[in-house]
Amino acid sequence: MARGMRADATSITDGPRPKHVQLSDLLAEAARSELGPGSAIPSERELMARYHVSRATVRQAIESLVAIGLLHRVQGKGTFVASPRLESRLHLASFSQDMRRRGLTPSTRIIAVAADRPGAEIAEALGLGPDDTAWHVHRIRLADGEPLAEENGWYSASLLPDLDRQDLTGSLYELFATHYGRPIDRAEQTLWGEAAAGATARRLDADAGTPLLVFRRVSWSGPHPVEHVVSRYRGDRYQLHMSLTSAATPPKETDSDHR
Repeated sequence: MARGMRADATSITDGPRPKHVQLSDLLAEAARSELGPGSAIPSERELMARYHVSRATVRQAIESLVAIGLLHRVQGKGTFVASPRLESRLHLASFSQDMRRRGLTPSTRIIAVAADRPGAEIAEALGLGPDDTAWHVHRIRLADGEPLAEENGWYSASLLPDLDRQDLTGSLYELFATHYGRPIDRAEQTLWGEAAAGATARRLDADAGTPLLVFRRVSWSGPHPVEHVVSRYRGDRYQLHMSLTSAATPPKETDSDHR
């Protein structure tokens, strides 16, 4: 059996609770209390022999825990206890500040910085003409050295001159406020899900098919649109918390994170 998992586990019996549910509960308890993040769980063959259940039962139990993010599969290596997801409340703050609040060390890998013509949708969002250029900033954001998010951002060149000469490894929002005098004070954001693939999967050190949380944001400083960015966060490492109210109740101040 995998190191750290007790050999005297509760048996699985016939009864009203399906066997795969009983096994799922046993594996979940072991993952939370005996095995640490990154630890391998026993192989399918070991679990079948130990609990006297079929391969289908074992696979159904494991898949249910993969689906909720407690376990994750690594092709050709096995199934492992997943690292806890980082949770964020939606708020207008920097990625660096958010990670430091959690006791993690943020860092950034710059992929590219260049002046270019954005597509029509981005140009419209930034209030640019068809021949205007903007800064294209492509970054990977890391927490304690592990890739967490890929950012593809476009930034107004007229409002942020010489952005390519600045240090872009930290919080862009702090840079905009302190160096350019343009604090970000408003944003509109849309969220959807994708599966990691191709270069994005490689840059995030994620298996193909890993769920991603994708954020598209347009941010303003006063009346001026400054930023259009699409961020792809590893959904197996990151989650959001939102407080909701009924339409009749005035909402509290809400937020939205990242940069």
